[in-house]
Amino acid sequence: MLQTDEYTINIGPQHPSTHGGLHAEALMDGEIVKDVAVHLGYVHRSVEKIAESRTYTQFIPYAARLDYLASNLPCLGYVQAVEKLLGVEVPERAEYIRVILGELSRIAAHMLFVGSLAIDLGATTGLVYCLRDRERIMNLFEMTSGQRLIAAYMRIGGVSADLPEGFITAVEGVISDLPKMVKEYDGLITGNEILQARCRGIGILKPELAVAYGVTGPNLRASGVPYDLRKADPYGIYSRFDFDLPLGSRGDCLDRLTVRLEEIEQSGRISAQAVKDIPEGEIMGKVPKVIKPAQGREVYHRIESAKGELGFYLLSDGSEKPARLHVRAPSFINLMVLPHISRGGKLQDIIANIATLDPVLGEADR
Repeated sequence: MLQTDEYTINIGPQHPSTHGGLHAEALMDGEIVKDVAVHLGYVHRSVEKIAESRTYTQFIPYAARLDYLASNLPCLGYVQAVEKLLGVEVPERAEYIRVILGELSRIAAHMLFVGSLAIDLGATTGLVYCLRDRERIMNLFEMTSGQRLIAAYMRIGGVSADLPEGFITAVEGVISDLPKMVKEYDGLITGNEILQARCRGIGILKPELAVAYGVTGPNLRASGVPYDLRKADPYGIYSRFDFDLPLGSRGDCLDRLTVRLEEIEQSGRISAQAVKDIPEGEIMGKVPKVIKPAQGREVYHRIESAKGELGFYLLSDGSEKPARLHVRAPSFINLMVLPHISRGGKLQDIIANIATLDPVLGEADR
């Protein structure tokens, strides 16, 4: 028998195909992946430490930069953590606005997931289609916050401003077009036999392994585990909405794609209900001008972000600034299964695995 020497191929940390500053060190035996080592920290910005020198309100834009592809969701998680720390009541109108903007952020993140998976596997047109549709949601973010990507619209106690004229009509237009958009992605991307060959049966994540590692979000549901914080532990007003949890059966790359495509439509369904039921009224609750939670108070709050369970731990020392802030970043945890789902595959499968785990490195590294 011929003997081959093992060798190492470095994937990243340059941006193409690694979705940011991710460095995957692949140990190869011929064309077969023996192991993968994940190296993180290339975009570490110390946001948790920065929080100790910022007031509770000043940290909101930093939260937006965690998952900058769905910036309303980390902002929502953070302000709800502070509200829990203070015992602040949020007005009904603000709660509905938060749901609409949060679900639009989820849709925008999933659209970019679909497009980036397509271009990672060589289908440039797929990215162009998804960016075209995502641009309509970016316009909505600009209408509310003045910012397109890093939309820090949430505030402790509510939102920064009421919805502008024409916003609801524009949202309804996007929601009504979502099924047509997803159908087009199915025809161009999901139904493509090359993409199916690159994804079906590749990177299988067993449900037991996913649960053991703490994987959450679409990656967990693609493995067939029906866990979503919006249903398992509802926050805000999510218990009022009717929606389904898309689930996979194999836990492979194709399931991770199809689950997110179905979630786009479910988020549209939630947004449609919120738009229909949104009441008139105030957009900000009663919040002290100077926020100083009682000394020693601590809180942990979690939400279902686009990448999975996003948690914020806050500890107060009685001052205007938190004594400690820690972020449970789903992208960091989800990436830990990359070696498991890559072993025994080919080098090209690592690219598909990274793409379908859908990490955002600003959140993983923090």
